[in-house]
Amino acid sequence: MRIADNIVELQRRVALYDDEPAYKEIFFTYYGPLLRFAQTFVNERQSAEEIVSDVMMKIWEKRKDLSSIENLRVYLYISTKNTALNYLARQKKVEVVSLENLTIDIPSRALNPEQLMISAEMLRRINNAINSLPPRCKLIFRLVKEDGLPYREVADILDISIKTIDSQLAIALRKISEALNLQLKARMEY
Repeated sequence: MRIADNIVELQRRVALYDDEPAYKEIFFTYYGPLLRFAQTFVNERQSAEEIVSDVMMKIWEKRKDLSSIENLRVYLYISTKNTALNYLARQKKVEVVSLENLTIDIPSRALNPEQLMISAEMLRRINNAINSLPPRCKLIFRLVKEDGLPYREVADILDISIKTIDSQLAIALRKISEALNLQLKARMEY
């Protein structure tokens, strides 16, 4: 069974049968990615944990309405974004939050076998190149490439067009490639 199909089934079980084990599975599937996403807005792990916990608690409290949600993953990301922005407004830390001004520090997900073959030095260079991207470009790159979200879902979450995502990813890949080529050329000259 595909993960998406499994989530739909879990969502149905929570909505119809108040199935706590199904809710826990949804919770543990999305908690980590949502936590990283919330941290891009609030820059504090503890606050991000509270935000994600609030979002997940609301899911349980409104579980009877879960069956009307077409795409739970997008719904959770948008809810997390909105809860984080509301948190910032309440804290009066930031008057207007723009994607351009976000500081992004999303740790990489677990390495797959292909990534394990990359040397620690190359991995450091890649991470440095990613971290040097403009904030909005970096956020889009990480949501698509690290969290594995489809363009449509990222567009819905960030309220931007698919063309914007496409162009931002092209910029990200070009800048990462340029940074790696420059670093490799400099290293070869020694």
